[in-house]
Amino acid sequence: MADDDSRNSASTTELGTRTAPGRPAATPAVPPPPGAAAPAGPRWLLGLVAVGMVIAALNLRPAISGLGPLLEEVRRGLHMNGTVAGLLTSVPSLCFAVFGGLAPRLARRRGAAFVVLGGMVAIALGLALRPLAGGTATFLAATMLALAGIAVSNVLMPVVVKHWFPDRVGSMTGLYSMALALGTAGAAAVTVPMTDALGGSWRVGLGVWAVLAAVAVVPWAVISRNRSARTPEPRAAQEAVPEQTAEGEAATEARARGRATGRTPAGPAAGTGAAPGLRITKSPTAWALGVFFGLQASAAYITMGWLPQIFRDAGVSASAAGVMLAVTMGMGVPLSFVLPKVAARMRHQGPLVLALGVCGLAGYAGLWFAPAAGAWIWALVLGVSNCAFPLALTMIGMRSRSNAGVVKLSAFAQSTGYLISIPGPLLVGSLHDLSGGWHMPLLLMTALMLAQMATGLLAGRDRVIEEGR
Repeated sequence: MADDDSRNSASTTELGTRTAPGRPAATPAVPPPPGAAAPAGPRWLLGLVAVGMVIAALNLRPAISGLGPLLEEVRRGLHMNGTVAGLLTSVPSLCFAVFGGLAPRLARRRGAAFVVLGGMVAIALGLALRPLAGGTATFLAATMLALAGIAVSNVLMPVVVKHWFPDRVGSMTGLYSMALALGTAGAAAVTVPMTDALGGSWRVGLGVWAVLAAVAVVPWAVISRNRSARTPEPRAAQEAVPEQTAEGEAATEARARGRATGRTPAGPAAGTGAAPGLRITKSPTAWALGVFFGLQASAAYITMGWLPQIFRDAGVSASAAGVMLAVTMGMGVPLSFVLPKVAARMRHQGPLVLALGVCGLAGYAGLWFAPAAGAWIWALVLGVSNCAFPLALTMIGMRSRSNAGVVKLSAFAQSTGYLISIPGPLLVGSLHDLSGGWHMPLLLMTALMLAQMATGLLAGRDRVIEEGR
């Protein structure tokens, strides 16, 4: 979520060396892997792709983070109970698990750019139809349409980067990730003021985000018409996962550390092996990572969907609650650059898991005892706690010796994790309806955070899945 998975690189740095497989054959630092893509298209097209990536990234979270500050008005307008509202906050995980898995297949057939174009169209249509909904079922269906577009686009952005910018993977991923964080925080901060400025109707306030999505359709319509963009990308699409770049970098860090300790074989085979016979479901470490990923995702979507409402029920204004959510989401921008680097240099990531968990518990305690008086503090510490997301990605990259193993582990951990994360936000809404307050939901959130810390300690151990542990 917030996602998300950004790393800076330059051609003269260590990361630049890591992305060298995409350079021309005359100058690579390491042998290029089979199927590596060369930069596609003229300079103007590469510039348009960069612009398209930024605009697309800005559209990948407003459908979620823009809803939270207006959730109370939406519930009143559609006569929605807490359980259905909880379902709304669980739908992103469901859509990411279901539709995200379809993206690589579609990209292998039509090319990543065409599928991203379809994703932008789906986002625009979903956001445009959502304000027209006369009931909860229609509103939910329109939301799922937008989220389906978000899911496929989110998965394929790393493929776009690898295809058009193989020698600048780190820097372009950093640009995309910063735009993603900006879209998340910006939608949370400006939705309520914008709604007030446009007459106060939640329908207008949510619907206006369809305009930004429609703008994103334009560059991708041009890009997808280019001949190189229409070429299917079987290799990249087959191996693509939402956070492939971050995991690949962490895997490189882990292999370097492993060579120093004698655990990881040196040479290209260590990074490009096909991991034959690897049974991911037999690995306790893989399961620990999957559960940890799911629990941190659940905490993130509970925060994104319900934190503004908790603040509003405590007496905080709707606009201030939206800004506080923006602060929470925005904390991921600087910490996502620092935390993975620190984690990759540790043999056991358990201390980081505990530190982030303690921040989450402190935030929940604050929401229990003084939700309004210390609202800004709780927003900050919950933002720190949400950085379990990049930590989970880093651990995924460190728990396998090979790139192929990282891909398998990532696909397993994320698909399993997103399914695990579905009930959390739904239960928060149901418990709020049953109890009429936030104490019971906060108890649930605390229990989930303690479970997250326990599974994170297991997932953070210095083990690799190839050892069957």
